[in-house]
Amino acid sequence: MEMSGDVIVDDNHKTEESQQEEEEVPPQLLKGKKLSWQKLRRSFDSLDIESSSVRGHHARDSKTVAWTVILHLAFQSIGIVYGDIGTSPLYVFASTFPNGIKHNDDILGVLSIIVYTLTLIPLVKYVFIVLRANDNGDGGTFALYSLICRYAKVGLIPSQQAEDQEVSNFQLELPNNRLKRASWLKSKLENSQFAKFFLLFATMLGTSMVIGDGVLTPCISVLSAVGGIRKATTEVTEDMIVWISVAILIFLFMVQRFGTDKVGYTFAPIICVWFALIGGIGLFNFIKFDPTVIKAINPQYIVQYFQRNKKEAWVSLGGIVLAITGTEALFADVGHFTVRSIQISMCSVTYPALILAYSGQAAFLCKHNDLVKEIFFESIPEPLYWPLFVVAILASIVASQAMISGTFSIVQQSLSLGCFPRVKIVHTSTKYEGQVYIPEVNYLLMLACISVTLAFRNTEKIGNAYGIQVVFVMTLTSAFLVLIMIMIWKSHILLVISYVLVISSVELLYLSSVFYKFAQEGYLPLAFAAVLMTIMYIWNDVHRRKYFYELDHKVPLGKLKDIATDTNLCRVPGLALFYSEVVQGIPPLFKHYVVNVPALHSVLVFVTIKSLPISKVPIEERFLFRRVEPKDQNVFRCIVRYGYTDTRSEDEPFEKMLVERLKEYIINNFWFSQSKLSNGENDGELDVGFANGEDEINDVKDVDEEKLQKVLEREIEALDQASRAGIVHLIGENEVVAGEGATMGKRFLINYAFNFLKKNLRQTENVFDIPHKRMLKVGMTYEL
Repeated sequence: MEMSGDVIVDDNHKTEESQQEEEEVPPQLLKGKKLSWQKLRRSFDSLDIESSSVRGHHARDSKTVAWTVILHLAFQSIGIVYGDIGTSPLYVFASTFPNGIKHNDDILGVLSIIVYTLTLIPLVKYVFIVLRANDNGDGGTFALYSLICRYAKVGLIPSQQAEDQEVSNFQLELPNNRLKRASWLKSKLENSQFAKFFLLFATMLGTSMVIGDGVLTPCISVLSAVGGIRKATTEVTEDMIVWISVAILIFLFMVQRFGTDKVGYTFAPIICVWFALIGGIGLFNFIKFDPTVIKAINPQYIVQYFQRNKKEAWVSLGGIVLAITGTEALFADVGHFTVRSIQISMCSVTYPALILAYSGQAAFLCKHNDLVKEIFFESIPEPLYWPLFVVAILASIVASQAMISGTFSIVQQSLSLGCFPRVKIVHTSTKYEGQVYIPEVNYLLMLACISVTLAFRNTEKIGNAYGIQVVFVMTLTSAFLVLIMIMIWKSHILLVISYVLVISSVELLYLSSVFYKFAQEGYLPLAFAAVLMTIMYIWNDVHRRKYFYELDHKVPLGKLKDIATDTNLCRVPGLALFYSEVVQGIPPLFKHYVVNVPALHSVLVFVTIKSLPISKVPIEERFLFRRVEPKDQNVFRCIVRYGYTDTRSEDEPFEKMLVERLKEYIINNFWFSQSKLSNGENDGELDVGFANGEDEINDVKDVDEEKLQKVLEREIEALDQASRAGIVHLIGENEVVAGEGATMGKRFLINYAFNFLKKNLRQTENVFDIPHKRMLKVGMTYEL
């Protein structure tokens, strides 16, 4: 970095009253800002001392959240997270036995597989292992990727700074033993460009699959529930079922704008009633028809099932795997809740209800082999048919909510890491962070759901596609988790091997089965993923190219000094904010602006909006300032650091926050510099030169406190005058074109594909709420 005097403002120990006093910073209070040497040491050294011991801020860690809040979130999570997996009993047995049941022991074999699959994957893997890999409370594929990026330098953009590791959330708690294996794997990843691209590619693929899950889940859930009306009447045709389903889907997506909080409290009672009904009916059928199905707890029935049916048993796994659809929502939606709340709701409500429901259906099928295609509604006692039918419709709506919420979360993460075109993120809850709504994604999902429902028209075809979707994401999560277990958790090698042999091998077996149905509409999720990955790759590739272009064409420090001291340039009152993505040096936007407009504002701040591979950055650690030479020109660099789930608060204007933090930086840095000089610790890097003040400070040790006070007052007054004169936001309106000699593929990628996405999506100022009246766009052409 070509700057000096780097200081991070630390407000960890400030009271609200002291923060309010600093916001105004009247001259009479500046004297009070002169801290003792000991206090300055604590203020500025605390980050270095504490950062290694501060636990990552799990924004909703169960240890820091009151139990009343945890229980409220556990109740909410029932309505958001478990709708998908909770409605699986609607179609699992029907999808597993499409050609009918040949032997009663086959029912016991399938039930045994379902019980052990539910235990191994959702319960053991996700609830007790994967949820531990949350990133400061947030989950999903990008959370796993961000953990790896923080531990190993595998990012493709060189924006890492040493100061990033001083952010308290950035630190990872690492065990002390088993370092050799972790260091070897870390070194391999950091030194392999292929490994870096592969990790990013796998993350994009997993993200695309989860988004595709948000399309298929509503289709299969709603169609299954609405199709239950056939038991009551034969007058309802397939067309009517399809159009009723479409109407329900439209309603579902229309209510998303009200937010997860309101939707969760609306849907949670419905799913609670649903689980109570299917669990109660399951227990009733279990006792009434065949209690001996409890024998399915013996895994020997699984072995006999495969011995008896061979290839057909393997193919049937594609139907059985639908019993764990929506499991990824446990992890993707953890940012909306807490780890503890999801563990409580899964263990106390969801898992027992599902085991009872499948056991009851198996007991019913042992006496009614011929009713397997309509097993769910046929197994309902006659008096409960209509109540359960209504609840099933409502529950199918809720089932869709789980993956829709997860889709919003994962799109927000990919957007922050430069892997998705800019869309607007709307925070829908003031009580709980992480609950978001994305209008563009919501409407695209709605259109995709309607198209799939109208095109496929029944659950059997959609189920073939759904299986690939579900198992692929689970397998990818396991691959990332193994890396985390080795590198970050430094788990014992026997635990890693056990995980791979027990859980990963089961997932790979399921994956081989679902790919068998690739030609039978199984290609659909891969088609979705291909489209989404193409969009993500185009955006990310050009995003990286733009970054390196700005890095190669940045303004040298010596050139900046020549520009700032040029007598032909007019200095006008005001504060100018130049936006750039580059964290090193001065962006080319500045040089282009000066060439066309021979005037500079009295205070210049080069602002870089930077996303760290962590979910949240504490507000007191968000701004990092440095003064740029020459010191008497009032030029600053500002790195504004966000996590991938952070957004700008509309209640606290960005420019106001920046100015107040800049004042704090100037005040703290001034007295810190004086204290170091007075103690004889001048290392040549102290920031003691201020506008119009250097001629008065020839020897700091001989200058009395009053004179220093006046210098600081003038510095703050200069910033206040510039702010009052007006703040201008200068943004590069970049036209991106392929450079001379570019290949045909590169020309298509940049000139057509990327520019098409850019023109049809939100611009930067809309996403970050930059005021249009004070925004100035500087046109530039980047030849990449």
